[in-house]
Amino acid sequence: MTTAIFDGHNDLLTRLWMARDADPVALFRDGRGAEGHLDAPRMARGGMVGGFCAIWVPSPVEIGDIMEKMQRASYDLPLPYELAQDYALRVVMEQASILSRLDHAGQLMICTSVPAIRRARDMGVPAAILHLEGAEAIGAGLAELDVLWRAGLRSLGPVWSRPTRFCDGVPFRFPSGPDTGGGLTEAGRALVSRCAELGILVDLSHMTEAGFWDVADMGVPLVATHSNAHALCPHSRNLTDRQLRAIADSGGIVGLNFATAMLRPDGRMVADTPLSVMLAHLDHMIALMGEDHVALGSDFDGAVVPADIADAAGLPLLVAAMETHGYSSTRIEKIAFENWMAALGRVWHGT
Repeated sequence: MTTAIFDGHNDLLTRLWMARDADPVALFRDGRGAEGHLDAPRMARGGMVGGFCAIWVPSPVEIGDIMEKMQRASYDLPLPYELAQDYALRVVMEQASILSRLDHAGQLMICTSVPAIRRARDMGVPAAILHLEGAEAIGAGLAELDVLWRAGLRSLGPVWSRPTRFCDGVPFRFPSGPDTGGGLTEAGRALVSRCAELGILVDLSHMTEAGFWDVADMGVPLVATHSNAHALCPHSRNLTDRQLRAIADSGGIVGLNFATAMLRPDGRMVADTPLSVMLAHLDHMIALMGEDHVALGSDFDGAVVPADIADAAGLPLLVAAMETHGYSSTRIEKIAFENWMAALGRVWHGT
């Protein structure tokens, strides 16, 4: 029996949006061309029953160029400029529309509660959490946040790796600690407070260490949907042991990022990366946080992942590696699915 996997982060919507004139429903449904990491057939083969579907607004810089530079032994990539709100809002609406079309066609189900995710799994329909990766589309008055919440938004990262009016983002830098810039602005504190009121998860994955501790001081569950252990891979995007302990103490969770640059001790974004490196990060985080606060956050369609996994269809290989490594069936079920459900229930006011 294939293990059910709920994933903390993917960039499917951005990839479908970048396909421009192609029908996103057909691309997802049929897996035409098998591009990227995610589509309905490969999710079904891999046991991926749902995940956080990120809306991300590209900067005018080629991602392929970033990926190429991250193959080097060290790198310090300049942060893109802050995006104009009107441009960001247009792209957010276009990508949200793609998710709505997938939902309307019965290919995904937009879920805003844990019971809804479980129903979608039982029905065999992938569950989707609408997530905003970078809050450039939201103005200081937060009106857009309220509207997006009504449209199903239940998870938000105040920043991707570029500045916003709310806080600084972490650059792609190796080797480096996460203390790379400023924390929350007054607008950022207001954003986090409003998210707490609405029951929107606040994702810390691209936030500076200063921003992380600013959010921690506000008393909300700390969540990093796709991050790894800095002690094993000294990348600016990864979390220190102190941060990992604080996440567990808050009742939060970390999703293991499959991006090889955030896994490998040498920080290189190359596919030739053994699954043992992923297991080392899981071991480290479980030792510090306990097995109830660690999950998966693949970054599918947004990163280079280990070649042995390749795409969503390869997820059973990671499960098999955990079994061979000595993880119990209960621990694997928690990491693959149940820990996300517990964490979401805490953030989403018990729904």
